[in-house]
Amino acid sequence: MTAVAKPGSTKFQVDLRRHLRETEEDRDLTRLICEIADASKYIINSIRTGDLGLAGTSNLYGEDQLALDVLSDRILRKRLIHSGVVANILSEETTEIIKVAPDGKYSVAYDPLDGSSLVDVNLAVGTIVSIYESTNIFQPGRNQVAAMYILYGPRTSLVYSTGKGVHEFSMNQLMEFTLDRENVKMKPSGSIYSPGGQRNLYTEGTEKYVRFLEEKGCKLRYSGGFVPDINQVLLKGTGIFFYPHLRNKPNGKLRLLFELNPMAYLVEQAGGKASTGRQRILDLQPQGIDDCAPIFIGCREDVEKAEEFIAQFG
Repeated sequence: MTAVAKPGSTKFQVDLRRHLRETEEDRDLTRLICEIADASKYIINSIRTGDLGLAGTSNLYGEDQLALDVLSDRILRKRLIHSGVVANILSEETTEIIKVAPDGKYSVAYDPLDGSSLVDVNLAVGTIVSIYESTNIFQPGRNQVAAMYILYGPRTSLVYSTGKGVHEFSMNQLMEFTLDRENVKMKPSGSIYSPGGQRNLYTEGTEKYVRFLEEKGCKLRYSGGFVPDINQVLLKGTGIFFYPHLRNKPNGKLRLLFELNPMAYLVEQAGGKASTGRQRILDLQPQGIDDCAPIFIGCREDVEKAEEFIAQFG
């Protein structure tokens, strides 16, 4: 791959489209990924200048939608339709599959603005996307042909994989994504943990696992946002994120199609592991749009240790 210049330099920088082309990615998939990247430019502007209030509507989970959720969904949907290669679209903000073109090549599931409730306190949020080469979107995550997320933080970054490693890009002053790192890799074991969910509702197995992490010397690093927390674990190459099964929520909180499958795909491509605590996330067969599952995701040995505690203590 062509060398990447130091930050601030434009010489030798590889942009997203060129990177996809040089890795000999499918032309239609390249177009689709670049359309999603383009959509992020408009979403960023909406975050900076848009209405932070409620939209007066709710999503299929009964949650109040913010105006930013609705606007981000419209922006991304428009770009996906414009790509000309999409058959079906499924957004976390809608209640049904949107049929685009019967002869389209790809189906796309996405969360247009994950963590949107954090925008009003100026914390990082993100877009998460899962892509299948099929008109059937209800497939196990292992069948994804690509997954990506875009993080809107102090800088805007894009992380993607098409099954050929995990690659990180940053948005420059011209609002173009240029390559920062190729083939991101995770360590076998980590030193940080990001625990979601209310701790007094953890099962015995999860509680004992948290104590194990604390005794191991792991530092707690949790922002409350799924995208920034996964980004931290993945790009630092160390640690684990989990939102486990709770006593009152045996299936956890996070959504399989929109959040878990794409992040599990990316982390596995980087050498990590993603599990419900009992089985591989990417082997789960979706039954419906609103499927949720517990998740332990990050360094392989840390996830396997969580599975041991859950197998023994529940």
